[in-house]
Amino acid sequence: MVDFSVLRTKMVDGQVRTNDVTDLRIIDAMLTVAREDFVPEPRKALAYIDRNLPVGESEKSRVLVHPMVFAKLVQAAGVKATDKVLEVGSATGYGAAVLSRLAGSVVALEEDASFASSATKALSGLGTVTVVTGKLATGAADKGPFDVILLNGSVEEFPSALAAQLADGGRLLLVEGKGNSAVAKVYLRTGKDVSGRILFNASVPLLPGFAAEPAFVF
Repeated sequence: MVDFSVLRTKMVDGQVRTNDVTDLRIIDAMLTVAREDFVPEPRKALAYIDRNLPVGESEKSRVLVHPMVFAKLVQAAGVKATDKVLEVGSATGYGAAVLSRLAGSVVALEEDASFASSATKALSGLGTVTVVTGKLATGAADKGPFDVILLNGSVEEFPSALAAQLADGGRLLLVEGKGNSAVAKVYLRTGKDVSGRILFNASVPLLPGFAAEPAFVF
């Protein structure tokens, strides 16, 4: 029988702490939230694996982002207990569960109805989390503005529609680019201006709706 509590501790000690995640609130949240509760039954034994973990019906479907990448993005966001957070691409809800232990409130946005249903059930006991069904690239402007927006997947182009939903001083966390050339970035809104900086190299699957428009070739 799999002892998930032991695997959870090994994930945090071997994947998170060793990659410069020092915020004890994040470490405590990831030690507390049972990641296996957000993974389909056939893959539960892989819940704490050191990679992106598919949670859909096929290996090419949506994933729970690599624990290290997720933890470093959350740390870079500097989430405060009063922050309103938008998680884009919540899938089964694991990220929202972790963020709920750090923020004042979390909006978990998911466009796949099956995932949204799973997330709603898994997060039902967390009164600070609201699961919203809608297009990921559109965001949730009616619930904003947000202090933090975090994308659980990559984009090929800067998501200006999401950046517009940041509060003044708000932070947008994402992975930008394709494959092994992609990088994690943080964008900060200051007044009307949004500026970004690279955090680290990362490779996560592309989120629906965030592919670059095909370029015209002569």
